[in-house]
Formats: sequence, structure tokens, C-alpha cells
Amino acid sequence: MSISCPGGLDIGFASLDYLQIAILGVVQGITELLPISSTAHMRIIPAILGWNDPGSAFSAAMQLAALAAVVSYFWRDVRGVIVGSSTAIRTRDFDHHSFRLAVAIILATIPIGIAGLALSSVLNACNSPLRSLTVIGISSLAMAVLLAIAEFSCRHLRSMQEMRLRDALIVGIAQVGALIPGVSRSGSTLTAALFLNMKRDEAARFSFLLGLPAIALAGLKELWVLYHAHIPLEAWKLLGFGLVIASISAFCAIWGLMRFLEKFSTWPFVIYRAAMGIFLIGAVYMGFLH
Repeated sequence: MSISCPGGLDIGFASLDYLQIAILGVVQGITELLPISSTAHMRIIPAILGWNDPGSAFSAAMQLAALAAVVSYFWRDVRGVIVGSSTAIRTRDFDHHSFRLAVAIILATIPIGIAGLALSSVLNACNSPLRSLTVIGISSLAMAVLLAIAEFSCRHLRSMQEMRLRDALIVGIAQVGALIPGVSRSGSTLTAALFLNMKRDEAARFSFLLGLPAIALAGLKELWVLYHAHIPLEAWKLLGFGLVIASISAFCAIWGLMRFLEKFSTWPFVIYRAAMGIFLIGAVYMGFLH
């Protein structure tokens, strides 16, 4: 059996070199936290450049880079949720903002946790139909339309403090869509939060904080799967190298996105996603990409 597919697990990244992994690390780090789908770009870039698909296991494990970036950038928020929740539990102040936010994040993580486990065999399979460029193109185009509607029709006045548990559950259900390449975890949660009339920067902030459990669970699960797949030592070195590069890129992406959304709308991402979707569908139809 090919080294890229031991036991049916797609680890095409093991056939790439360090330069290719560095490029994919930069792409992963930037696109993981922007609403444009990192999984889509990790599939598109190799296809355009003629490289092997690095595989869904690589994409999921590389999410740990985003985890490190989000925790470091939002450390004050993360610490506030942990410390505030602990204090609230001790004092039985269950109406405390930090406790309510912690419960909201946990509640919103349940749907993607269940769906991820249910679909893991399909998502991680070699040549998974969900990773086809046609699927990515269609999902990119669909998310562009939804994000455009959210920008056009919603008022963007609410803050995270005004979020109710029902709102968090709605955003959590939307996060399940991120299991489909091209949808984007940050894109789906950001769009759902905008539909709930949240301010753009507040929606992004909640999207990042909400993503911490999902990213951690998905990344650690894939590391566990890769460990039991007995992949070569060189593959582990490639993965570690990619994580370092992606962590630096992800931190820069957060910094830029938060400042952008404080002043501007998400229309540039709408246009980018729509153009990407149309390009992919057209390129596959015309036979330029397979």
C-alpha cells in the first residue's frame, strides 16, 4: 500500500518536501482563521501546482497551529473565561458573563463534535468525495451568497455580552457545515453570528473563541489517528515543521482580520469566495483541474 494511504488514511503530505510544506503552512495559517476555508485552499493549491493532496488528516492536525495563535492573541479573553467561570461556580453566580460564555462555547461545540465523529470515516478516507474540487467550488459559492445576505440584510449591533444560549446553539449548528471542505469553520460561524445581528468584530471574536474546543479536539484526534497509523518519522518532522510555520501565519492573520473588521465589512471575502467557487467549478468543467 502507498505510503500516502496506510490503512485507508490519507497522508499525502508525507510525499511532499519541506519547501512545499512551508508554503502549505503559510496557506493553512492564514486561511484557517479567515472566512475563506483553509481546507479548500489546502486542496486547491496542490491541485494547481501539481502536488499530491496533503490529505484531510494533515489539514485537521494543522489546525493546532490556529489553536496556538488564537490562545496567544486572545489570552486575556481565554483567561477571563477560565478564571471567571471558576469563580462563578465557587460563588454560585451562574449569571456571571464569563460563566455564561463558557456554557455557550461548550453548548455550541456539541453539534460539530457529534457530526465529526459520525463522519470521520468519510472525511479521512483516501479520495474522499467531500474533498473533490467540485464540492469545494459549490460550497465556496454557497457560503459567498450566505455571507452577502448577512452583510446586506442584518444590522450588526449586538455584542457578545448580549448573546443568549439559543444564539450560541445556532452558531454551533452552523459550525457543523465546516466539515464540508470549502465552507470554512470561521466562515460558517462568522456568518451565523452576523445573521444574529452581532457586530462584525464581535462576531469574529466569538467565532475564534468558539473554535478553540473544536480545533483542539479535531487536531488532537488526528494526531492520535496518525500515531496509530505508524507513519514514518520523516512525516512527523514535516508535520511539526508545518505547524511552526502555520502558527506564525495564523497569528498574523488574526491580527489583520480583527483590525480589518473594526472598520470594514466582509464584502472582500464575499467577492473572493464567489470568484474562487466560480473558478473551481469552471476549471473542473473545462478539464483544467481534476
